[in-house]
Amino acid sequence: MKIFMKHKLQLIGKRIIDLVFLIIILCTCWLCALVFIFSLFKIPSDSMNPELITGDNVLVAKPILGARVFNVFSSLRGEQTGIWRMPGFREIKRNDVLVFNFPHPNDWGKIEMHIMKYYIKRCIAIPGDIISISKGYYKIAGVDANVGNMKSQERLSERHSKDIEKNVFFTFPFDSILHWNIKEFGPLFVPKRGDIINLNRTSAVLYKKIIEWEQKGTVSIVDGTVLLNGNPIRRYEFKKIIILWLAIVLKIRRTLVIGDYCLKNILLGKPGLSGNR
Repeated sequence: MKIFMKHKLQLIGKRIIDLVFLIIILCTCWLCALVFIFSLFKIPSDSMNPELITGDNVLVAKPILGARVFNVFSSLRGEQTGIWRMPGFREIKRNDVLVFNFPHPNDWGKIEMHIMKYYIKRCIAIPGDIISISKGYYKIAGVDANVGNMKSQERLSERHSKDIEKNVFFTFPFDSILHWNIKEFGPLFVPKRGDIINLNRTSAVLYKKIIEWEQKGTVSIVDGTVLLNGNPIRRYEFKKIIILWLAIVLKIRRTLVIGDYCLKNILLGKPGLSGNR
């Protein structure tokens, strides 16, 4: 009897160990899938209508653009950390809908990555493009194809500038001299890795956040001279891959246009599948 009970206990113990091992394997596979293959999100607003509507569940396929590897624990503590991106199946294209970490979680004047804050927007310009907005319509120099949501642009073009609230009329870089706004914007060159620009007041205003992100320093303008960490700088070579995201939400009494740079490193991926709840 004792031998039988001992054998039974050993069998139960073996099954428990096997079950625990199986659970560990499944959890590891699930975590690896979340890191390298996909993520799930729910659309919280109507900014991507009509492609995606509020409540849609979106599956983000990470291998399309390449999965990211970084120190998750440092990011959870709010620290900025290095990011390494695996090779993807293709490059970003104009009009791609992308999910990315919101680049300004704490300050609109500073690019940062926050692991818990995500946006989903449409890519309008890719590295090397020159983008502008004329009478509410997006234009890419040398490109005849439409970019962005054309219906929203048509509705925006029909609105008189004086009827649009000032707090949403003026847009990036929010400069009192340039006076760029949601109907007349640019031209703005979107740099790619290796591009070199001459630095003056205008270019410093346009690319300040990117330079500060790449150099982990401070850009300032004193008496017309551009300074990086207090030292004069006349030219700058970009180190990262950059894209530009723009989105328009036009409602009966409110127009909202969001435009800014987004570095490729803070991109999560491209939505592969979506379904309404």
